[in-house]
Amino acid sequence: MPSRLHFGEDDFLRCRFALSPLWETQDAVRTLKRPDRHGYHAPWLRRIRDAAATLDLTPLWLLMPRRGHSPDWLCPPPGGAAATFEEEIAAVRAADPEAAREDTAKSLADTPGALESSYGRAWLADPARMVRALADAMEEAWHRLIEPDWPRLRALLEADVAFHSRRLAEVGLGGLLPEINPRCGWDAGTLTIESNGRHERHLAGQGLVLMPSVFVWPDVVSGFDPPWQPMLVYPARGIGGLWATPADRTPDALVRLLGRGRAAVLAALDEPATTTALAHRLGLAPSSVSAHLTVLRESGLLTSRRYGHQVLYERTPLGIALTATP
Repeated sequence: MPSRLHFGEDDFLRCRFALSPLWETQDAVRTLKRPDRHGYHAPWLRRIRDAAATLDLTPLWLLMPRRGHSPDWLCPPPGGAAATFEEEIAAVRAADPEAAREDTAKSLADTPGALESSYGRAWLADPARMVRALADAMEEAWHRLIEPDWPRLRALLEADVAFHSRRLAEVGLGGLLPEINPRCGWDAGTLTIESNGRHERHLAGQGLVLMPSVFVWPDVVSGFDPPWQPMLVYPARGIGGLWATPADRTPDALVRLLGRGRAAVLAALDEPATTTALAHRLGLAPSSVSAHLTVLRESGLLTSRRYGHQVLYERTPLGIALTATP
């Protein structure tokens, strides 16, 4: 069934991109529950199997119906373009217990037997305790499942935002939205999303948060009821190469493609690094490494971010795929 989001004149001025480690955490938990999401993420699932076995994910799974409502308060739209997990989980812990109770009851009603379950009865009887318990469960899932891989995930998501930001400048919002995913259609100021649920909302000047996600694949998610800002969550570009295993040495084919210096720099970026750190690691002059980094970034193989006085470089999904072991 389609969902529809209706744009007014002011909404075009309030559309933005965002990333959310909290969203990736809750959707990673959902991926563990749903075999149809395992395809691209099989290497990750094998690697985190032992860590996942130590978690009791039943309370979170109870609020993730296959078709229906998931509580907005437990994973609200991010307030900034790149909120930290600590900022997001603090907002979850600050949720109003009575509003959270109403939102949770709506979700429980979409899973047969959930309202009468021991969890459901306890949560609705003591919503303040429910908020604390579910925030704790989400935070533990973050530390066990997502935090170790967050630099890699963030690099992919930032590369997606950079690409779609350029496309927004080139084709406008009406041209961009159908490009983001085949399930999205645009006509006369209305965004239509083919999804598992039905949701209709006039944005009423709030605009729309556009958010790429690794673990939402193969779905596209829209929704969030007032007072939350509407959001469209779509599969990020390049997830096919996300979990590729880096080579132990610079592949000969990569050397032939890029040249020895650039291939060595790309292969050395198993984790984010500065120009100075790469120069020391490779025994090259910083000026040579800087020149290689510039070319690799302009070719879409790297992204860069400034932290204080340092600039960190990371491989994009394309860069990860090029350095993967055949």
